[in-house]
Amino acid sequence: MDLTKKKCVPCEAGVAPLTKEEAEKYMQQVKGWHLSGDAKHISKEFKLENFLEAMAFGNKITAVAEAEGHHPDLSIGWGRVGIELSTHAIKGLSENDFILAAKIDQIQ
Repeated sequence: MDLTKKKCVPCEAGVAPLTKEEAEKYMQQVKGWHLSGDAKHISKEFKLENFLEAMAFGNKITAVAEAEGHHPDLSIGWGRVGIELSTHAIKGLSENDFILAAKIDQIQ
């Protein structure tokens, strides 16, 4: 199923994070994202024209993250927005991270 059609679901501690193999399968659905070596997070950096556009994009990400109830770590600078996704409650990746990544890609 298309990740952009899914909704993030609350994730509780005690649920196992995705294995590296499971994460690699999801990676095929989110282009340009990078899987960390330990498979505990995914990240991507977006290039924009200037600081104002970077902040505006960051605010769009905020709206999507709030709607999904799943929040990325953002790094915003002049002409760039860095995003790191991980499910903190399980100290690793869940399907939610890939759902949010796919939805962020749609707004870029």
